[in-house]
Amino acid sequence: MTVEQQVMALAELEGPQLRQRWQEVSGQPAPGVSPKLLRLALAYHLQAAALGDLPSSARRALAQIAKGKRSQPVGAGMRLVREWHGTTHVATIDEQGRVLWNGRVWTSLSAVARAITGQQWSGPAFFGLRKG
Repeated sequence: MTVEQQVMALAELEGPQLRQRWQEVSGQPAPGVSPKLLRLALAYHLQAAALGDLPSSARRALAQIAKGKRSQPVGAGMRLVREWHGTTHVATIDEQGRVLWNGRVWTSLSAVARAITGQQWSGPAFFGLRKG
């Protein structure tokens, strides 16, 4: 049976059958969720098993969103401005994705934030890219 057929077959299963199918697919007891949500989770697991799961970077991004934390992506040509103790600091992202600040190329926004503050900082948080 193809993955598409397996997913389509989930529509025909009732609660106890869905829970049994979850046990078969995951090897774990079914979570206490509605049949509709269990059906969606099963469809995801079936597809991930057959076609591959999300890359770890995508899973991390989704986990951050689920926690209410979001970061804006940094792109070429972006200028990030932050005032710190009365001084305005501007970091720029060049076409190669490198971070430029104070006439130098830096390894990351966090390195720039550390140079500005003298403390460990998340660069995206320091420059206001991270919410939450």
